[in-house]
Amino acid sequence: MSKRTYKIGMVSLGCPKNQVDAEQMMGVLAGSGFELTADQQEADVIVVNTCGFIESAKEESIGAILEAAKMKKRGKCRALVVAGCLAQRYKDELRKELPEADAIIGTAEVARIGEICRQALAGSEQIVRVAAPEIVYGLPRLSTTPRHYRYLKIAEGCSNRCSYCAIPMIRGDFFSRPAASIIDEAKKLADDGAKELILLAQDSTGYRDGKTDLPALLRKLARVRGISWVRLMYAYPGRISDALMAVLAEEEKLCKYLDIPVQHIDGKVLAAMNRKGSPDEIRRTIEKLRKRVPGIALRTSLITGFPGETEAAFKRLLSFVKETAFDHLGVFTYSPEEGTPAAQLGSQVAPETAQERLDRIMQAQAKISLKKNRALIGTGRTVLVDGLEDDTLFGRLSSQAPEIDGAVYLSETEAVPGDFVEVTIIDASEYDLVGTEKKSTKSQASNNK
Repeated sequence: MSKRTYKIGMVSLGCPKNQVDAEQMMGVLAGSGFELTADQQEADVIVVNTCGFIESAKEESIGAILEAAKMKKRGKCRALVVAGCLAQRYKDELRKELPEADAIIGTAEVARIGEICRQALAGSEQIVRVAAPEIVYGLPRLSTTPRHYRYLKIAEGCSNRCSYCAIPMIRGDFFSRPAASIIDEAKKLADDGAKELILLAQDSTGYRDGKTDLPALLRKLARVRGISWVRLMYAYPGRISDALMAVLAEEEKLCKYLDIPVQHIDGKVLAAMNRKGSPDEIRRTIEKLRKRVPGIALRTSLITGFPGETEAAFKRLLSFVKETAFDHLGVFTYSPEEGTPAAQLGSQVAPETAQERLDRIMQAQAKISLKKNRALIGTGRTVLVDGLEDDTLFGRLSSQAPEIDGAVYLSETEAVPGDFVEVTIIDASEYDLVGTEKKSTKSQASNNK
């Protein structure tokens, strides 16, 4: 009699770094004799890979766990595994409050997910495994993104100790992944069809493996055959060196794009956040980037409603947004996280005030974005085609990261996802563009040398 194959349903929440963990877990499970299913109703085991970064993410994770618990109670599901950041941070609370969970495992258990699922199916007592954080690499991965772009984690943890952030409590101190393993994985991803690599870390500018720092790593990645675009995320503004600017300017495969989470521009707020670098230093860094890397697209993220943020401090932030004119911008309202120094600060800002300030920033950014997008009408651009939305193909410029930066919707094209096409921009809205393909100009990933 053949041995039964159990089906696994994976739910992954949170950031792309968490997504990489989920892809590795799915790769391990597929290699351990399990069958993966996108239909949780058909799953024998449901794995919820949680996020525990801010309150809204925790609420989403708890909601997903409770939904999976309902399926276990009334459906085919026999075991529920709670994994990831929420489990890493709140294992004791989850063990007490969620007896429905057959296993509660932290971020370091990715490689052992197969054996954990088998133990959970065996119906033994609740499994709780939460070890010290570590970076996990070298495991098989199953893509949850289109094959032509893949996330590549270069480091884990964070040592910056921003006063509002729980990441060090969840993921530990910053540690870099060996450069050789990064290059090896990049080659494997390219062989599997990847044309764009999106580099992830909590602070990518802190990367160093022996003599290989971030600029040196980027130069090595730019030599990987088959890769056309390399995109850098999460660059701490106080560590953007002249060498990094030089490599961004010189290497053709590196997207002229940089994600710089500045969080705020008021000096007192930055000090309370324990952010390194003064307002003037942040401004000078942005000015140097735009001068030394012509045409670079800059993304940032900001926090409104941080404790002690006065109306005057907020107005300085709003003026900074207007004068700097970032290409892309995201805003979050402050979330007090237990165990962080900021949660103990006085002068907490009312949530409705923080939201109103967020709205004012996004209104200003919408005008900036619309002006920038309209300036592209009539110009020619290279687009990497991502997929279909409502029967319309869409893709991205090198100045747009997937999921967060808008898209280019294509008309009159026979391209397929993964193609590079040359287009003329014919229309623009606040965040998206419309392009039409130039005839006979389809690119075969122009930089595959």
